[in-house]
Amino acid sequence: MTIPTSTSVSNAYSAARDISNLSRNSEQGNTLQDAARDFTKLLYKNEEKIATSLISGADPEILVQAIAETELAIETTVALRNKVVEAYQEILRMPV
Repeated sequence: MTIPTSTSVSNAYSAARDISNLSRNSEQGNTLQDAARDFTKLLYKNEEKIATSLISGADPEILVQAIAETELAIETTVALRNKVVEAYQEILRMPV
């Protein structure tokens, strides 16, 4: 097993941070749509990395890193979805 380098850890962290950090700048347009697009791109990119790594027998570090990035992105998306559902349910409970 290889020990991840600080560069690979830093890259993985910045990729996860970019996905989970919704911009508050209104000039960028619809940030939720952009976040969904970035999430989808990350999933496709990591899917290709995983398939290539499994087929070609490449470095296992790449495989583990791609799986970890994907897992973090999915967990972040699920947490965001749960917050949206929770807010919607709270709105439904408000008296009219």
